[in-house]
Amino acid sequence: MAQINLKVNGKARAVDADQDIPLLYALRDNLGLNGPKFGCGKGQCGACTVIVNGQATRSCITPAASVQGKAVTTLEGLGSSAKPGKLQQAFMDTQAVQCGYCINGMIMTATALLAQNKNPSDQQISEALAGNLCRCGTHQRIVAAVKRAITA
Repeated sequence: MAQINLKVNGKARAVDADQDIPLLYALRDNLGLNGPKFGCGKGQCGACTVIVNGQATRSCITPAASVQGKAVTTLEGLGSSAKPGKLQQAFMDTQAVQCGYCINGMIMTATALLAQNKNPSDQQISEALAGNLCRCGTHQRIVAAVKRAITA
């Protein structure tokens, strides 16, 4: 066991865990942050996406120790149920969620996109989200939610 010092959602947090623990497990199991989901465990589905220093990052394949000293943002860092962030509110307003399992990855990836491109085209949004899998098929509503957040 080792102490891994993380900066999550603007707060310094320490995790006592094996040095090779995936960031996803440190966030969920040690810090109780349930926004990022376990999907495939291979970084292919996007359900575990968080933002590390402004970049959408697959937390299931990222060792927690590798992000020490870097800013990590989870879905919980964007807003709460009482006061959702702009993008979270847009997803609710457009009813972009069906089962909801992919939404963490969609919102986190879209957040990283909008931080770099304030007014992306539909094609740019679709390309950015292409690596996030949604089995329910709400892709059109998800793109609409991102567009709504731009104009909100």
